[in-house]
Amino acid sequence: MHHFFVEPTQICGDTIAIEGSDLNHMKNVLRIKPGESVEISDGSSNRYICEVDEYEQDSARLHICDKIQDDVELPSRIYLFQGLPKADKMELIIQKAVELGVYEVVPVVTKRAVVKLDEKKAAKKVARWNAIAEGAAKQSGRNRIPEVHDVMTFAEALEFAKSLDVRLIPYEKAEGMGTMKSAVDQIKPGESIGVFIGPEGGFEEAEIEQAMEQEIIPVSLGKRILRTETAGLTILSILMYHLECEIHNL
Repeated sequence: MHHFFVEPTQICGDTIAIEGSDLNHMKNVLRIKPGESVEISDGSSNRYICEVDEYEQDSARLHICDKIQDDVELPSRIYLFQGLPKADKMELIIQKAVELGVYEVVPVVTKRAVVKLDEKKAAKKVARWNAIAEGAAKQSGRNRIPEVHDVMTFAEALEFAKSLDVRLIPYEKAEGMGTMKSAVDQIKPGESIGVFIGPEGGFEEAEIEQAMEQEIIPVSLGKRILRTETAGLTILSILMYHLECEIHNL
């Protein structure tokens, strides 16, 4: 069943209005006909099974057949601070991070980042990345679309992360997997979590020192060297498993 996201303002009683690019996609790309069913999320734990009533000039009118409360979101907000990687790796990282439950993604310029984006290129990239996030949210049955922020400097990212409850930075010189286990075991559902991932080549020592000065915890992801597109997904998987076990008392 095709899945769309709406704002709460698009819901009125037992009717939902689909507008803009989603209207075009529904009508002209997917060719969904009146009488067919679609799934709608409103950014909360509410899901709606709807039937298309009719197409108007600027909107599609959907009738709500069933309302389901099914919160598939993780019980903690996880922010992925991703050092800019080369080529199209960021698209893969965002897609898989959304599938794993990330709350927001923050692209970060670091000293070893090869990619250089001017303001115009950055705006186009961010728009593309947000479209990737939306598609991944639909495919994975998320209740909300994670936001991909504008590109930040490392200093800006550290400042942004100050308000988060737990902040982790995988680092090859961290002393063993005990660092990861100790940090993760203390995380409770409801706490906000920041994860910093370096680009190809990792973080410079000075950046690690800056992070540690902000009380960001260095952790190990094992004895093997992971690519930047693997490291973030590894720690997100660990956090997803831990949080899901916590809320189900496993």
